Amino acid sequence: MTLKRQLKIIYMLLKMKLSKNMAFRFSFFGVFFVDGSLFLIQLLMFSAIYSQTETIGGWGKSQMLLFIGTFSLINALNMAIYFFGVLSIPWKIKSGELDLYITKPINPLLHLSFESIDLGSVPLVFASIGIIIYAVSGMDIPLTLLTVIGYTFLVLVMLLLYYDMMVILRTLSFFFIQASSIERLEGEVITLCMKIPGTLFKGAFKLIFYLILPYGIMATVPSEFFAGTLSPLGFVYSVGIAGFFTVFTIVFWKIGLRNYKSTSS
Repeated sequence: MTLKRQLKIIYMLLKMKLSKNMAFRFSFFGVFFVDGSLFLIQLLMFSAIYSQTETIGGWGKSQMLLFIGTFSLINALNMAIYFFGVLSIPWKIKSGELDLYITKPINPLLHLSFESIDLGSVPLVFASIGIIIYAVSGMDIPLTLLTVIGYTFLVLVMLLLYYDMMVILRTLSFFFIQASSIERLEGEVITLCMKIPGTLFKGAFKLIFYLILPYGIMATVPSEFFAGTLSPLGFVYSVGIAGFFTVFTIVFWKIGLRNYKSTSS
């Protein structure tokens, strides 16, 4: 099936999901309430920290707010677009429900990823953008169209990398009966990298969070670019690592499908 045809099916899934969300408004606003509460708690935490110090690892309050807003933006887009769909992959593998997706005329990974689009996180996208604008207004940096385009591009690249990591960790369910411990590890790593800019990691931690589990670059790299502190090599590395994990995700998913024990076989 052509990519255009698959995108049309994804668009239909989006319309159906939106209609369902509007029918269950409490669920729609419940997601926003939970995500918004976590966002506010993080802002309050950093406000308390910066009331006692001027910088953390060379990052001032405005730059740290930019980092928080960037991570929140990436996370909100993730929650709205593919989070709930990807999250369901292990259960559908174990239950045999994946059979239904393999037989449909659309790439099963695309279908799984985008069938549970949840627009309840969209308001948090705008809240995150507001924090980013406020942070930039407090920084002594020239704001140009190229800066905005480059930042937007890197946010989208990091959103793709976030997706890759989610899919890779859940593709492990094809090979392991119990993969919940891996998902708990993912949650702990994300929580850590939401609080600490990647530039603060040194030695083995930098190797882990910049290469093996590259959550450390997701908000750090776009923030550094906007602040004008990202080197050309850092830009190339971040795009390259996202490209590598995207290729690996596609290959690893195909290997997982070949190892899938269908309930109909």
